[in-house]
Amino acid sequence: MQKVKIEPFKVIGIKVRTTNANGQAATDIGQLWQRFMGEGILAKIPNRLEDTVFSLYTNYESDHTEAYDTILGCKVDSLENIPPGMVGQSFAGGSYQKIIANGDLTKGVVYEVWLDIWSKDLDRTYTADFECYGAKAQNPTAAEVEILVAVEED
Repeated sequence: MQKVKIEPFKVIGIKVRTTNANGQAATDIGQLWQRFMGEGILAKIPNRLEDTVFSLYTNYESDHTEAYDTILGCKVDSLENIPPGMVGQSFAGGSYQKIIANGDLTKGVVYEVWLDIWSKDLDRTYTADFECYGAKAQNPTAAEVEILVAVEED
């Protein structure tokens, strides 16, 4: 793990409210990814700064055991033009622990890393955590995904 500073940013994408209870998030987030890919959401996001797809976890009810929002989208330079059916949200940035998930996305490598994160004693803020699916995540069976977990400032 590496501690990094993230600058404020904006995202436009699609959203689902979910919970980790009873495996609900696996179903909801899986369906959100299917919609994102099936409907070509990436190409419909206006003012995109890059094509890296972000899976953001935010608006936590309390911690990872309670409800939260998952947003699949891209960084944008403006929230002025949010297409119907999409959401836009600003994030404050801050201190993050960066963890790299390496392996087969189709076999749940990212979820396995989250299980490890949930078991660690990180000083989490539960403001916004996210995964970055960039160029190194294009091969789903040998992907590298950055996971960034919001933590208290030093």
